[in-house]
Amino acid sequence: MKPHYVQVRPEDNVAIIVNPEGLPAGTAFDSGLSLNEAVPHANKVALLDISSGQPIRRYGAVIGYAERDIPAGTWVREDLVRMPEAPSLESLALATEVPAPPEPLEGYTFEGFRNRDGSVGTKNILGLATTVQCVAPTVEHAIARIRTELLPRYSNVDDVISVSHAYGCGVAIDAPDAAIPIRSIGRLARHPNLGGEPLVVSLGCEKMQPDRLLPQSQLVNASKGLPPVLELQPYVMRLQDEELRGFGSMVEAIMRFAERRLTELDARRRVTCPAADLVVGVQCGGSDALSGVTANPTVGFAADLLVRAGASVMFSEVTEIRDAVHLLTPRCATEDIARDLIREMRWYDDYLARGKADRSANTTPGNKRGGLANIVEKALGSVAKSGTMALTDVISHGEKVRSKGLTFAATPAGDFVCGTQQLAAGMNLHIFTTGRGTPYGLAMAPVIKVSSNTALAERWYDLIDLDAGRIASGEATIEQVGWELFRLMLDVASGRKKVWTDHWGLHNALSPFNPGPVT
Repeated sequence: MKPHYVQVRPEDNVAIIVNPEGLPAGTAFDSGLSLNEAVPHANKVALLDISSGQPIRRYGAVIGYAERDIPAGTWVREDLVRMPEAPSLESLALATEVPAPPEPLEGYTFEGFRNRDGSVGTKNILGLATTVQCVAPTVEHAIARIRTELLPRYSNVDDVISVSHAYGCGVAIDAPDAAIPIRSIGRLARHPNLGGEPLVVSLGCEKMQPDRLLPQSQLVNASKGLPPVLELQPYVMRLQDEELRGFGSMVEAIMRFAERRLTELDARRRVTCPAADLVVGVQCGGSDALSGVTANPTVGFAADLLVRAGASVMFSEVTEIRDAVHLLTPRCATEDIARDLIREMRWYDDYLARGKADRSANTTPGNKRGGLANIVEKALGSVAKSGTMALTDVISHGEKVRSKGLTFAATPAGDFVCGTQQLAAGMNLHIFTTGRGTPYGLAMAPVIKVSSNTALAERWYDLIDLDAGRIASGEATIEQVGWELFRLMLDVASGRKKVWTDHWGLHNALSPFNPGPVT
């Protein structure tokens, strides 16, 4: 491969090295630029002389200011870039550049499991939700037996999982922010891929009692006999009930509890559903400087296709949006939606300040080795996952997606917390972009991994589902790979194609966001 870099916008004074092994000092490009030092893969090179204090531009935006003179051909590292202030939330344009309604994309379907509450699953899973971490090991012990002794008899059920977490007791359960983990866990228990109807295992003495977890539901005590018919009635068993004597009795009760639900789930079949029934969450993790050039724009193109098909698409990660919020508020469908977006940015600014941190704490050592100088550069690449459509809704932490189209769902940016919160919002299909690589996966929903560079896709050939690095090398366009991703989503949602994380069973633990105090 001859020396190659990517300059995103004509006004940019830095570009990204594409060659997988990086390039040595003295390398000359067709443009006439020559490297005066070695520059690693996906890192930035100065295209022009940049004087001390002058702006460094990428994506047509200022990602920082030069800490000293930077001659053309220099590796523009983190230590050479002074981070700018975050955009002010007081003077943003509100709904001033609302995209026109898109041309509908019709005729696209997938095979899903339609639930009695109207939601659609892309998997058919038995889920056992816990109210407190105390019962989680017992539930996991029972699940191991269910997988071995019961699940083979129910071939139409994909898996059995626990909806476990570190919450439920030892917390300030009535603190204002406690509403976030409580509603998140309640919605996880009712996830579409679990059939929308939870089974709950409780200890009995915990602070998060089952009726607090699911306050609008009638909870039937399963340890005292199962109801003859389960009709949208989640039910609960408590390990401290006197009817259960000894550990073996508890495990046997959980297995009886689960088998009734297995029978119901096994009777379900996939049916043809419009693409509009998809609720797709998009996220990035282990990002590099090519993520905003290849993988994230690919996801953005596919997100536009989903919106045109009538689906729900959510993007998240507050700290990875904060420095690009000025690009989003003009796209909001109404001024009220723009104000809702600003509200979520301000809430998180305050949350970080309470912890004596700020958005700069987001970028990881791997991000920086991958060429991302700071959170500003990372956010400008991250926002590409949102595509180009109007932002039609904003939901807060732990709330459920309530509309078709493009939604901003406020979550932290940490991979596991963001993924958990997007599941709580109703996500039935997850798209995850990465440049550095991560084996991250979720049991509750398929995770399609998109790599930003071909070197990663080739090295992790049995972990990456789609290579967007071909865009940087000129082998494919964003449009071509975007359509590939869209079709792959329909295949995965239909069960026709299994993602690598499901193939290997790589499923990270759930991690609901808890900003409240622990007592």
